[in-house]
Amino acid sequence: MAISSRARPYLLVLCLVLVVTGVVVARLPHDRQAAPTTTGPTTPPVVGAEGGDGAGDAYYPRDGNTGYDVTRYDVAITYDPATRRLDGVATITARATAGLTRFNLDLYRLEVTGVTVRDLPAGFRQEGEHELVITPRAPLADGEEFTTTVRYGGEPTVVGERALGSSGWQVSRGGGAFAAGEPHSATTWYPANDTPRDKAAFALTARVPEGWSVVSNGVEEREPVTTDGWTSFRWAAREPMATYLTTVAIDRWTIERSTLPDGTPVVDAYAPGAESAREHQRRLPEILDFLAGRFGPYPFGAAGGIFLADDIGFSLETQTRPVYAGWASLDTVVHENAHQWFGDLVSVESWSDICLNECIASYAEWLWDEAKDGADLDALYRDTVAQVADRDAYWERELYDMGRGNEFRGVYDKGKLAVHALRRQVGDADFDRVLKDWIAEHRGGNASWPEFEAHVERVSGQDLDAFFAAWFRGTAIPADEHLYPGSLRR
Repeated sequence: MAISSRARPYLLVLCLVLVVTGVVVARLPHDRQAAPTTTGPTTPPVVGAEGGDGAGDAYYPRDGNTGYDVTRYDVAITYDPATRRLDGVATITARATAGLTRFNLDLYRLEVTGVTVRDLPAGFRQEGEHELVITPRAPLADGEEFTTTVRYGGEPTVVGERALGSSGWQVSRGGGAFAAGEPHSATTWYPANDTPRDKAAFALTARVPEGWSVVSNGVEEREPVTTDGWTSFRWAAREPMATYLTTVAIDRWTIERSTLPDGTPVVDAYAPGAESAREHQRRLPEILDFLAGRFGPYPFGAAGGIFLADDIGFSLETQTRPVYAGWASLDTVVHENAHQWFGDLVSVESWSDICLNECIASYAEWLWDEAKDGADLDALYRDTVAQVADRDAYWERELYDMGRGNEFRGVYDKGKLAVHALRRQVGDADFDRVLKDWIAEHRGGNASWPEFEAHVERVSGQDLDAFFAAWFRGTAIPADEHLYPGSLRR
């Protein structure tokens, strides 16, 4: 995710407001061995054969569910921009990880009208804003693969996020709609196990009035079909993804199709008024080739972008096809595509680990500027440090375990400095190995920030506890030995 530069001052203001009003996140010990267990990668156990209503993330304890592992979502929706009504049927294939007499899905403020499990009617009820509790006709056995089909409908809406504003289903200025947001988005338009820890393949059939078109993740499985004034589109992403990385975008798109040099299909969609974004997106093959040289081969079977005319507060790394706000720049395209490795292929274990995504994707912008424009990153680093050295609000933002609602406060700017300092601390050769080996070792899975710290120490052979404490857990400007390591030292 990249946020608008206009939004960043508001995140700093939020920090100051929290301090003034007495809402303060507890400070944690800097010793990694004393890290709080509340943010560890623990999943609550299934108790009494009843799946739980949370996957164990300390920041969002009721996100996701326990008792099963989703392997595939196949979602079919009908949406009319004139009425803003969505009707959906979601078929979810999963494997039980415990014997279950009931289990939960997450669905935000849409009404469920019917549920089947194993093609048999199942009991269900909706609790609170997003819990769907399902009771199959007969218990599920541990290890059993099963399908659940949910029929639902209503007018999708947004989720208000403390740090980023509106996420989820949003109506575009042209009258269409799109779904994007972090940490929440998917469950505003289909039922899901809404945790990054449960990655699954995804397919979408979307039916809209003739004249509108639909873009989503992955590849187009067939040509659009128009019948009785409605057009149906089919998209499928075979590689597993976290739920917040799925998207649907409905508009009167201008769609351009091409391929990467290796034959990977590229689909770019431009909303009316967003056509100028072609200037940046035409460099996508060059960008992906550059990033592959830093991180390893491009990991997915499709690529492209969805370019909105709306000036929303963020762009998002939706898998294979990022969603871009109207203000998106070339750096934004670099940033969101860096996430295809850091965030999409390798996803966070918990939201406290978000620096794994954002700090490194932000630093990828600097790597691009260095390689393509000859930027002197050491000089840029020193100039930036000089500008912010006496700004306590800048340095007090923790980059790991920063507290709910604070996930995006420091990772874009302070995070970029921290990663450059890390590069100079370990040296270019080891830094290159750190990035490539991390992706190779964790591809397709989830990982935590403490695991990344251990990985860097293993690759570099250095004890970096004090460095990581100063930069990623610290709330003050690092001491000179950590602020000016390697070639940064004068």
